[in-house]
Amino acid sequence: MQPYMQSGHTRRQILELALASHSAAIAAAQQHAHQTMSAGTAKLVSLSTEDASEVEALASLIIPSGATPGAREAGVVYFIDKALAAFDRDKRETYRQGLRMARDRRLEMFPQSTGLAALSPADQLRFARAIETTEFFEMLRVHVIIGFLAPPEYGGNRNRAGWALIGFEG
Repeated sequence: MQPYMQSGHTRRQILELALASHSAAIAAAQQHAHQTMSAGTAKLVSLSTEDASEVEALASLIIPSGATPGAREAGVVYFIDKALAAFDRDKRETYRQGLRMARDRRLEMFPQSTGLAALSPADQLRFARAIETTEFFEMLRVHVIIGFLAPPEYGGNRNRAGWALIGFEG
């Protein structure tokens, strides 16, 4: 059983609740992103390859792949990377510190680990629960949701995966 199903909620219901609670931030971020960013190729601007790998693994815990595409397939990491170069540039240091904290915590919990993606799914969930109350994880959660549902030209929502999940036709 998928972790999100244990609560009795579907992935769609969880996304709808998350959207409702962050709708103002999402709307502001989308408008600002639309004004400051243009469509381009998927290459990293703000994040190192190593950091992008960790962000992508964390994003996949927030919106996992399954019967429908998740954050990884939607290219959410590219939205986050572009956001950190543009409208959320002031959050780059929070990401740097948060990723450092996440690495330290991962190594504390799993000393032999080489990265979050290398952990078993159960260990990944244990790790996510250990950091889910941090400022960094909350910021990441908001970015993942925005990147999953924003217009594709902002870097995420590849192939309109997020829109398809919620039944939005664009």
